[in-house]
Amino acid sequence: MKRIELSHGAGGERMGELIKKYILKYFGDGSADVPLHALDDSAVIDGIVFTTDSHTVQPIFFPGGDIGKLAVAGTINDIAAMGAVPVAMACAMVMEEGFSMEDYEKVVASMAAVAKEAGVEIVTGDTKVVERGGLKDMVVTTSAIGKESKHLKHNFEVAGRKQEWLRDSMLKPGDAIIINGTIADHGIAIISEREGYGFEGEMKSDVAPLNGLMETALKEGGVVAAKDATRGGIANALNEMAEKSGVGILIEEESIPIRDATRAACEMLGLDPLAIGNEGKMIMGVVEEKAEDVLEIIKKHRYGRDAAIIGRVVEGKHVVMETSIGGKRMVEMPVGDPIPRIC
Repeated sequence: MKRIELSHGAGGERMGELIKKYILKYFGDGSADVPLHALDDSAVIDGIVFTTDSHTVQPIFFPGGDIGKLAVAGTINDIAAMGAVPVAMACAMVMEEGFSMEDYEKVVASMAAVAKEAGVEIVTGDTKVVERGGLKDMVVTTSAIGKESKHLKHNFEVAGRKQEWLRDSMLKPGDAIIINGTIADHGIAIISEREGYGFEGEMKSDVAPLNGLMETALKEGGVVAAKDATRGGIANALNEMAEKSGVGILIEEESIPIRDATRAACEMLGLDPLAIGNEGKMIMGVVEEKAEDVLEIIKKHRYGRDAAIIGRVVEGKHVVMETSIGGKRMVEMPVGDPIPRIC
């Protein structure tokens, strides 16, 4: 393959191949606590958690959010997934000449509102404008730094395991897999708005900052791994966690929360909801003896009301789903995201 394709930026198997073949070939040999080659949600160096993300979603305004809300929440969630508290953010915007000043202010105001909710300051940034037709509307890049949660040490003490960061590679057989709510809402909201499908029901993105929810879970204790299920959906996230941990994961189809309207839209479009991206969903690995306690406490949080235990970590090396009709099927890592440009 001689040229970049959309699937190379879609968060699935193809993007993983690109990173491993070209990025890790040149970078990632440093002495970071959690280095680049770990391919976690954030890196950690000298105790400082650091992450960056670019956002190209189309359309930039969609049911439940916009590119600004998405950029801030998504980057905060990458910090929170490590067991860290976001401290400060940077933002760079590249806009097309002729972009509406009214829409520009809406995006900035949205970013400010999410940052305020999450208790994070946006402290620096950059602005560029390209010629008309150079891109569509705008691209937003956000970066953030964070520090270890004050609850992280206690969290691992409760788990009975040596303290580390919440890395993808920390799962062990017996751990429960918890998700904080319904899946596939974001991707379906984007494609419905973009293509004008007009699906019935309240179709809204789930985009939200999850640092508060993660702090609640860490305070309860027993969380050993976490990953926000963005591009490639929970299928991609679970496969990454299983591969890095050297374990298998068995999930139950009937336990996975999904809205009826979202399920119906997926069936109509021939899409697997497990492979559709989310922007407000965190997958947590929790030691078995604390799983029900963590579930109960996060269900009291505004972003965890539909939380559920969806499976368990098992011996092996695959992600398998027990279907609602009693059979089992492999849950493969998607090659790419079935709905492009959702983040």
